[in-house]
Amino acid sequence: MRALIVEDEPTLQSQLCAALEADGYSVDRAGDGREGLYFGLEYDYDIAVIDLGLPQMDGLTLIGRLREARRNYPVLVLTARSSWQDKVEGLESGADDYVSKPFQMEEILARVRALVRRAAGVAQPVIRLGRIALDTRRKSVLVDGSPLELTSYEYRVLEYLMLHPGQLVSKAVLTEHLYAQDFERDSNTIEVFVGRLRRKLDPDGSYRPIDTVRGMGYRFTLTAER
Repeated sequence: MRALIVEDEPTLQSQLCAALEADGYSVDRAGDGREGLYFGLEYDYDIAVIDLGLPQMDGLTLIGRLREARRNYPVLVLTARSSWQDKVEGLESGADDYVSKPFQMEEILARVRALVRRAAGVAQPVIRLGRIALDTRRKSVLVDGSPLELTSYEYRVLEYLMLHPGQLVSKAVLTEHLYAQDFERDSNTIEVFVGRLRRKLDPDGSYRPIDTVRGMGYRFTLTAER
């Protein structure tokens, strides 16, 4: 999962980035609205966390510009304002949720996870598809009720594919959602992660949870009904 943080207060920005990175997100950061708009238009995110009181371009304008450009990923608004009128204005501008300062970082993480799940049409924190159960809170995976040991990046690949079951996901899209924009990427890394996942999820090849469509990408094949 890839997140954008747009916050002009350096300490809070660093705290938010550290918390999301510790929770498994690749994070890009911006310190003002114009820089946030550049990132928000240039890259596809799973979640954006945007402060309203930004220099260069305020948060409401930034969100409006993103929505006008059809950037539909969920947006969590942060603000020192607490009146219901301000909350309505933020939501009407295109935000999906709203948190007033001061806040606990655990609340931010819970809201971020919920927004990412909701955008994928998933209501519960545990995604159950076929024999696999993925817990988005604990970052853990069970296969037939038994825990599966995955690396951080293997988990991120599986989480993204399970949030988009049945969809063809290209290697480029997976790369964009796994790494921050300044990370040096190896074009073969995704293939390695998917290969490891296949061997761990389905060591005997009995149910093939991840299909490869040659030259196009990957598809998670299991459904909730199987």
